[in-house]
Amino acid sequence: MPVKSSIPVRECAIIVNPNDNVAVLKSDITKGTGVQLEDGRTVEVLEDISSGNRFAIHDIPTSKLVLQYGQPIGTSKGITVGQSVSHDNMSDDVPIIREVPTDLSTPKTDPIPEEQRATFLGFRRKNGRTGTRNYILVVPTSMCASHEATQISTIAEYTLYNREKYPNVDGITALPHNKGCGCQDGSPVDVLLRVLCNYADHPNVGGVILIELGCEKTNLSVVETYLQKLGRTLDKPLVRIGIQQVGGTQAAIQAGLQAVERMLPQINQTERAPTPVSELVLGVKCGGSDAFSGISANPSLGFASDILVRSGGTVLITEVPEFCGAEHILAQRSKDAETARKVYRMVDWYKDYAAQWGAKLGENPSPGNIKGGLLNITVKSLGAIAKAGSTRVEGVTDYGTPPSCRGLVLMQGPGYDQESTPGLVAAGANVVVFTTGRGSTIGNAIAPVIKLASNNGIFNRMTGDLDLSAGDVLDGTATIQQVGQKVFEHIRKVASNEVPAKAEVLKHREFQVWAESAVSL
Repeated sequence: MPVKSSIPVRECAIIVNPNDNVAVLKSDITKGTGVQLEDGRTVEVLEDISSGNRFAIHDIPTSKLVLQYGQPIGTSKGITVGQSVSHDNMSDDVPIIREVPTDLSTPKTDPIPEEQRATFLGFRRKNGRTGTRNYILVVPTSMCASHEATQISTIAEYTLYNREKYPNVDGITALPHNKGCGCQDGSPVDVLLRVLCNYADHPNVGGVILIELGCEKTNLSVVETYLQKLGRTLDKPLVRIGIQQVGGTQAAIQAGLQAVERMLPQINQTERAPTPVSELVLGVKCGGSDAFSGISANPSLGFASDILVRSGGTVLITEVPEFCGAEHILAQRSKDAETARKVYRMVDWYKDYAAQWGAKLGENPSPGNIKGGLLNITVKSLGAIAKAGSTRVEGVTDYGTPPSCRGLVLMQGPGYDQESTPGLVAAGANVVVFTTGRGSTIGNAIAPVIKLASNNGIFNRMTGDLDLSAGDVLDGTATIQQVGQKVFEHIRKVASNEVPAKAEVLKHREFQVWAESAVSL
């Protein structure tokens, strides 16, 4: 049967890497369409295939590797040129790489000269750290105080605070959560205390109200002891409230409102000042991903990440289940052999941890991911790690734990947005960029979360939630470098509050804490 029509590959699909044997469709294509490749061949598509999915540009015999990003994403069961690539003709099997040369040494990327580095307007704190925001934060030490914390922050923000009167204050926010008691000792308590204390001590927070019920595992005295263990002193306005001690819910709310009213003038005295971008700690995340996230949005964000690292700043990437299948790339980019081994250990730890609960990391892709072309965890991971750019890996850190170095650092933690984003902020991120292909609305309690769409279609449909689009990369009207530079400049503007993140405007302040092994008791 003759080919019914023929179109250039650049108009309908993307071959991500010259070594790939598949092309990713930018739009739906029908059976019988001819696709003109850059090497002069015309490939006839053998079936109807939807946007984001793949067709073979070469025959891929049985047991041969299917390649995208120049890396294996599966093993062929027998794929003919022009065929759609799916689980019908591809298994998820890929080579497992764990070898680490003992003499591994990755050089640093050339830094940007200091006189050429960008600046932003930030809040310099007494301890030397810099915030991009200046919040009053109400911290419930357990779920038993979360209601009161929410009431205090909501009532105060709408009745006591306004931007005209307090131009240097960004609002009153709270951290309602469902943890702190009714669980075993150990990790569930330790992780919660770590996250809550790191939020209270965060440079985006100008004043803190700690509120307890009074009899929970993570009561105020336990929090204070934990802060001492960390060697932290909250050198900022601080008020402590015990619900049982002051006489109940209403009395606690009233005490909290009075505390906010006293704090607002104090916190408003801190003003923004020009600050080198080296003081930015950028958290990079993705969620609601599609096949284009790893082709347009993530590499564009990766280019911006490289600029920040080369400027002396810090980039934190997490979602360890979404390193799976791509961890060898991060390991090979590590500064030395021990750091590479740490990369492998953090992935292997997560595999073992998930297995204890009968879960597999391969179950990470959601139905929306799969429909959008992310067939398995490997292809998702290869695209996901592009957010971290191309600089060397300086180290790894635990969930919600600030790193001990600058540069690119990997943080242990889940892929689940509601827990991984708060973990990045607890680890010190003072701004977050979150890429999405299908549309995500998540924000954070104290840090601006910038949304970067992978395609112009979702950006135009959800323009009230999404800040930027990398869709011009797909359309061929801009390069990854051009969009990446635009992303970096937007990060700088949002950090300075010249432009708010859309999630801030909509008051998306999602917060949950990852519990590694919580059991309700």
